[in-house]
Amino acid sequence: MALSTIIRRSAPTVAARLLIGQRALISHQCGSALLVSVNRSKKITTQDSFLLPSVSRYSYSASTDLARSSSDESLLRVIESEINCSEESFEQGEGAPEGFPFQVNDNPGQQTVSLTREYKGEKIHIDVEPSGLITGDDDSSDSDDDKDSQSSLPMVVKVSKTGAPSLEFGITAYTKEIVIDSLTVNDPDITEDQTPYEGPRFDELDENMQKGFHKFLETRGIKADATKFLHEYMVNKEHREYTIWLKNLKKFVEA
Repeated sequence: MALSTIIRRSAPTVAARLLIGQRALISHQCGSALLVSVNRSKKITTQDSFLLPSVSRYSYSASTDLARSSSDESLLRVIESEINCSEESFEQGEGAPEGFPFQVNDNPGQQTVSLTREYKGEKIHIDVEPSGLITGDDDSSDSDDDKDSQSSLPMVVKVSKTGAPSLEFGITAYTKEIVIDSLTVNDPDITEDQTPYEGPRFDELDENMQKGFHKFLETRGIKADATKFLHEYMVNKEHREYTIWLKNLKKFVEA
C-alpha cells in the first residue's frame, strides 16, 4: 500500500497536521528574503520603465534586458545570502542511540528516508516522511487534544518473510509515542487487478490485539527512543535539502 493511501486511511486531522507541519518547517530563520528580492526586482523593472525613451523597439528591448539583468543580480545576491545563513545556522544532530538496529538509507534530493533491517528471518522496511515535522514549538504535551500541534512523522512499516503474507503498518510517530493508524495484510497471490480485503480500522480491533501489535513493533525496534532520533534526523535532513535547493536556484540564475 502506498504512503498516500496509508495517510488517507488515518484520522481526518492527519492531513491538516501534515500541511501545517510542512509550512512551519520550511519557514527557516533565513526565510522571507526571496520574497523581498522578488518585490525589489519588480520595483527595479517598474522604475526603469519610466526612464525608457520612446525612440525605437530596439532601444526598448535593450533597456528591458538591462533591467532584467539588474533584477537577476539582485536575486542572486539574496540567494547567496540565504545559502550562507542556512549553512551557518546548521547544527549537526546527535548520532543514533546505542543499539539502534536499522540501516538508514538517505539519498540527497529525495524527501523520504528508508530504514531496513532483518529480524529472525523477517525483512523490515520503513519509509519515513517528514511532512508532519514542526520545529520551534513546545512539543511536551501528551494529551490527545494537543496531538494536532505536535511534531510527527508519517511512517509505513513493511514486515515480510518467506512463504507468508506481509504486514504493512501505517504509523504516526510522535517524539514520545507511536500511534498505529492502519494494518494491512498483503497476500502475494493477489494480483494488481484484484481488490483485496483491507480489514477493519485498527482502532476497531480488540484492545488486546492492538496492544499486541504495539508490542510486536516495539520488539522489532520501532519504539519511542528510535522515533525521537528520527525526528532530529529528519529536521537536519530538511535543513540540508533546503540548502541544496538554494544552491540549485543559484545555478539556474547564474546560467
